[in-house]
Amino acid sequence: MSTASLPSYSPTPEFFQSPVYTAQPQPHEHRLALANGLHPSPRGDFVKQSRTGGVSLRLLQQDDNADFPEYGCGSTVEGVVNVTKADGVQSVEVKVEGFLRLKEIAEGGTTSATLCSEKRTLWTKDDASPAPCPASLSFSLTLPTTFSDSKGSYPLPPTYEVHLSGLPGFRANIDYSVSVTVCRGGRSSLFGLGNSANVARTPSRPFGLGNTTVFTPFIYLPRTRPAVALPPPLHPTPQGFQATSEWKLFQGTMQSRQRGGQDIISKLFLPTSRIFCLNQPIPFHVTFTSSAFSLAAFMPYGPIESLLSPTRQYTRIDLLRQATCDVRNTVVDGTKTDMWRVDRIGEGVFKHAGDGPDWISFSGEIRVSSEIKVGGFKAGGLHIKDCVVLSMIPPDPKKSPFKELRQMVPVRLTTDGWSLAPAFGTSEWSVPSNPDDYVEAQPELGYYPQ
Repeated sequence: MSTASLPSYSPTPEFFQSPVYTAQPQPHEHRLALANGLHPSPRGDFVKQSRTGGVSLRLLQQDDNADFPEYGCGSTVEGVVNVTKADGVQSVEVKVEGFLRLKEIAEGGTTSATLCSEKRTLWTKDDASPAPCPASLSFSLTLPTTFSDSKGSYPLPPTYEVHLSGLPGFRANIDYSVSVTVCRGGRSSLFGLGNSANVARTPSRPFGLGNTTVFTPFIYLPRTRPAVALPPPLHPTPQGFQATSEWKLFQGTMQSRQRGGQDIISKLFLPTSRIFCLNQPIPFHVTFTSSAFSLAAFMPYGPIESLLSPTRQYTRIDLLRQATCDVRNTVVDGTKTDMWRVDRIGEGVFKHAGDGPDWISFSGEIRVSSEIKVGGFKAGGLHIKDCVVLSMIPPDPKKSPFKELRQMVPVRLTTDGWSLAPAFGTSEWSVPSNPDDYVEAQPELGYYPQ
């Protein structure tokens, strides 16, 4: 085909050309949403030396100032073993281990489970070769994502420690570690007997004598985030707050103790997903409905300061964590032998949001304690779960015009906030937003790698 038959092309009109993109919005633009970028991997090293200084364990991609190494779900433990004293070295091994240990105080019951255990031999002495142990040996071990015991299979749980003081009580620990062992004189028997050639070359030692082990715990922290963003706040209607597809209603009753008094209906509104980032405040709305007389009697016990209650609020909203430990996994006289403790890990603050003839509304936020680093999970006989509790506990129940109120709503916490980013990157996970399967049932860790 001749070039004469080719069609002619005219320049693309200006309105069809691709726009110029900038990192920040132009004066005529505004940002609709901002996606969190992938978290960059740390570039530092964590180094642990042996007491004698002859062996060091160097773990890569760690924060320079970290007290312990840290890894996430499916992470690879990468490092280097440096051996500066190679005399008599027979082998070099590295091991990654994790254990779940449950102990019952007073009753004396204990149970344990191996969460992970992988050993790798980095170097072994070859009798046919006089070559000494290399001064530097690299290794790479990938952490498993699950573990199994006699009860079933579970996602690998995070590093955790909890105990209940007193009698009876319990202690639960989830620990992970990485260690390297440099074996010397490994061919010698317990009594120092061996091949005459070996004895002449290397002095005979009892088994294990002269071995060097470098050990360090590490933190296992699988990262999580909600699958959906938090909804915009509700606005009161002429009847107070109303439920929407994004805000779920949880209703309770504060029974009146006064003759002829009307009960107060409490309406707690939480985001429908009930999955929250532990580093971000948890929003909520509350509406109390009843007769004007009952609402007036309730105000001294309400969630904000009043002339009748200037220093203490008897209506509060908290985030509670229950840790349940079941060491024996049995039933005695129809009662399970598990034990638990409950801690307040967050406290809410109320603000008046509106009122009417037969209702009064409040809005607020619950802030999670900075000491909380992981969400709920279940592993073996240890179960950690969280809930939001709206309560009204009068100081003197006999004199109070209302009986005690306690509303409990299960929730889940994540390590990271919601993001537009389509994938987390290494060691990050997403929690689905099905409240029935993932909140009320409180299943095992439901995290799935991206």
